[in-house]
Formats: sequence, C-alpha cells, structure tokens
Amino acid sequence: MNLHEYQGKELLSSYGVRIQRGIVAQNADEAVTAAKKLTEDTGTGWHVIKAQVHAGGRGKGGGVKLAKNLDEVKTIAGQIIGMDLVTPQTSAEGKRVHQVLVAEDVYYPGDNEPEEYYMSVLLNRGTGRNMIMYSTEGGMDIETVAEETPHLIFTEEIDPSTGILPFQARKIAFNLGLSGVAFKEMTKFVTSLYTAYVKSDSSLFEINPVLKTSDDKIMAVDAKVTLDANALYRHKDLAELRDLREESPIEVEAGALGLNYVDLDGNVGCMVNGAGLAMATMDLIKQAGGEPANFLDVGGTADAKRVEEAFRIILKDDGVKAILINIFGGIVRCDRVAQGVVDAYKNMGDAIKVPIIVRLQGTNADIAKELIDNSGLDVMSATEFQEAADKVQAVLA
Repeated sequence: MNLHEYQGKELLSSYGVRIQRGIVAQNADEAVTAAKKLTEDTGTGWHVIKAQVHAGGRGKGGGVKLAKNLDEVKTIAGQIIGMDLVTPQTSAEGKRVHQVLVAEDVYYPGDNEPEEYYMSVLLNRGTGRNMIMYSTEGGMDIETVAEETPHLIFTEEIDPSTGILPFQARKIAFNLGLSGVAFKEMTKFVTSLYTAYVKSDSSLFEINPVLKTSDDKIMAVDAKVTLDANALYRHKDLAELRDLREESPIEVEAGALGLNYVDLDGNVGCMVNGAGLAMATMDLIKQAGGEPANFLDVGGTADAKRVEEAFRIILKDDGVKAILINIFGGIVRCDRVAQGVVDAYKNMGDAIKVPIIVRLQGTNADIAKELIDNSGLDVMSATEFQEAADKVQAVLA
C-alpha cells in the first residue's frame, strides 16, 4: 500500500527521522493558512507547493513549485489542486490532484552549499536480507544514475538477526563524503530510517533527495513509502491512511469482492484459479497474438456467484474483446465451475457481448466440457492449452 509524501514523512518523523516540515491542504485558502503557520513555526519565508499523488516525477509535470510569498502560495496551490498531473510514472491521462503539501524552504543560505543524496531501504530478494541503497547523486532518477554512473551507487545489506550496526551507518556516511557534524547527523538519520522501515513493516522507503542543509542538518525532503499490505493487520493506524482515490476503481471493487485482480492494458480478459496458472495463461494469450487485459485469480471457490462477479469486473474494461477462463480442478470440481459459468452467463443476459473460451482440466473435466457444449450458449470449451490458444487466436482474427 502506497502512502502520500506527507503521510510517509509523518511516519518517518515518528521514528526520529528529520524531515522537511509541511502541512497538507485541500484547497488554495487552506494552503495560505498552512503557509502562515509554517512561517510562524519555522521562520521560512518561501514555501514549496507539492502535489500529493501516488507517482514520482511530479516536478517534471509541474506538480512541485516554489512560492516566494502568500499570493504565490494561493495562486500555485489553486493551479495544482484539481489538475490532471502527468508524470513519467502516470498514464497519458495523468492523475487528478486532490491535495497539496505546503512545505518549508530548506535550501536556505549558510556557511556551506546544500548537497543532495539518494537513499532507499528495500528487500534484496536474492539474499533475503534488507538492503540500504544510496548514492551521492540525489535529486536524479536513480535508473539514470545506475545506467550512466553505476560506480556511484552503493549498497549495504543488513543482517536481520542484528539489525543495522553502528559501523554500517558510519560506512554509509563515509561513502557519501561527509565529515564533522554532517557525518554524525547522517549516521543518526540512517539508523532511524532503518528502524522506521522495520517497525512499520514496509516494503520500500525511497528518499530522493536526502538533503544536507547549509548548516549540516540531514533531512528527508521527499518520501516514497510503500507498506507491506500483508502486514497491515498489525498496523491498523497505517491501514487507515489508504487513499482509494489513488487506486484503480476496478481493482478496489474487485478487492472488496475478495478477487485478486490487477488491471492491464490488453484485449483478452482472464479468469483463472491460482496465481501460477494465471501467469501461464497470460503467456498463453501473448503467444496466441493477444494481450492480457487483467490478472484475475478467483481462488478455489469458483461457484456461480463468484464467476458472475468476476465476469462483471472483467467486462468493466471496454478494451476486452474476448474472455479466457482457465481453471484447474484440484480442490474445486470442474463440473461445478462449468455450471457456475453457465448460470452466470444466463443471469447476465445481454451484458456479455464478447466470445468466451473455457478451458477446464482436472476433476470431472469431461463432465464439465459436456455441460458447456450442451448449454446452448455462445461459449467455446477446450481441454488443452494449445486448443485454448488456437481459439483465442481465432476470435481475435
């Protein structure tokens, strides 16, 4: 589950991580009130107005701007709130901005020049250990840094039995070229950041940039936080931070129905039981010349009601030109699934206007094929993978 920047920063701050302070606003007037409050609390004269959407690259799309007075705060906030922000990480339609973060200006003059670094905490799936990835090249796309200057990216793996050790935090500060007060600040920052990551059961922290201010403070200027959804039962307070407006409406609806669904951009809808079979089915569709329109795992209870719900979810996508149902009857009987397909088809009437291919293998597969073939409905049955692929290819031709 993704958090907004302001939510991620609040989480970090609760574990002692220094952050760029800010106040979220829902409209231009609230933004002005927030700016005044920040000036009183921090002394900041300028303010940064940041669109709050679940996407990176907001500055490139015009979603992050500097305001030098209260009039500019109101004007910029009014321009950003309500806009459809297009970034390298959104679709061409962009994401609607519902709120902004009014943040303090932390690039103030001082004895030293501010410096930006990159830092993230994530799981190294190859070793099964958490890893801190960091670079002196903050403020840039880390993918570009990795491609053009890979020697400037460092990693530090953490032993889960000990957690981050003091020498590792010092090593990170040293590799970033820090000394004196900034060195001590960075070791504290890194230790607190890792603690926040573990304690919140997160799957990703990405801070870009981590800033060394002109007076050697180390702080998070941005915060991309992704929580492990499987651990949210331990964090009821964090679960409440979910913003459904930032998620696909179809995926939200499917989740409420207990269906494992991911929206894709193809033309063949998938209805499968089991994640592994679902992935294989998507490969099958690709080989047949189509493109999967979704990942949909109906689980082990593919009865008429569940099949009908899955049909309705798939058909919300206007790009679907055919539906492939691929069920392996291990726990669930194939004839029960077939009857569910027939019943759901009849219940939905004219709502189904695309060809349907049903492949059933496993327990009572022969009875299931008979049920489908004798239903009188516009449903094609198959028993083998290749047969299903050929029928998908035929209906798309």
